[in-house]
Amino acid sequence: MESGPYRIESSYPIASRLLPSSDAFIHSFQDGALAVAMAAKSVTTPAGKEIRVIHVPTGEVIFLKSAEAPAPILE
Repeated sequence: MESGPYRIESSYPIASRLLPSSDAFIHSFQDGALAVAMAAKSVTTPAGKEIRVIHVPTGEVIFLKSAEAPAPILE
């Protein structure tokens, strides 16, 4: 895959029907809005881990998706 100024990354494999490889830790994009949209629609394996979108030239995290604690089951 061609490198771009935006990168979706995680410490765990990123899975999505929209991404070309379901076992990669990094995906590169030319467009920041597309990178954020793809990250928002993606999950990690195992589920619930952090996904970041990085602006590569500056190293700035422009989007962060982290797991929320599961809601308690009330009976």
